[in-house]
Amino acid sequence: MDDRPKCLIIACGALAKEIVTLQRQLGLPDDAVTLQCLPADFHNTPNKIAPAVESILKNKRRDFDIVLVGYGECGTGGALDAVLKKYNATRLPHAHCYEFFSGSALFEEIIEEEIGSFFLTDYLVKNFDRLVVTGLGLDRYPHLRDAYFSNYKNVVYLAQIEDPVLKQKAADAADRLGLKLVYKYAGYGDLAVAIESTAKGVAPNYGQFHVRR
Repeated sequence: MDDRPKCLIIACGALAKEIVTLQRQLGLPDDAVTLQCLPADFHNTPNKIAPAVESILKNKRRDFDIVLVGYGECGTGGALDAVLKKYNATRLPHAHCYEFFSGSALFEEIIEEEIGSFFLTDYLVKNFDRLVVTGLGLDRYPHLRDAYFSNYKNVVYLAQIEDPVLKQKAADAADRLGLKLVYKYAGYGDLAVAIESTAKGVAPNYGQFHVRR
């Protein structure tokens, strides 16, 4: 009899590839967790996150022993945490994916050095045109670039994998925004801890933890 805990991960679509990659790198069976993703463009509409997560939990929570929600606080203003408390589920630590990828120490170091930092991850680099340029209307109204980014100095690329093609795409994105590129290899950070612990049905012990490709 399989006595492994039944695990559900409800995640931001921007983390789907990373979660699947981590399952493989951590040696977890394909069926170790059930993954259900919400649209990545909720990144621009955080008010949609908590209701969407609650809809899934309302229908599926009873079918799983442990549930991890693959979001940080992500601008929900406490609404997501209220839902998680109601359904006995947990989320990733920190306010957003940039900090749980980098870890608090590196994130604070970056902000202390330059508070005007606009962050990108692998997913956001790959989807920069769709999520940033089109998502913010910069393709239709180029003048909005300066309105949105006048207080920024750097684009900080927190890379999950070391890929020269993605690094160049990040440089192109920074140039398009008129900002300086700062490159930091971050790996998977606390996401790796959360996935491994959830699959084992134990509480994660967060900290600096990098899984290299």
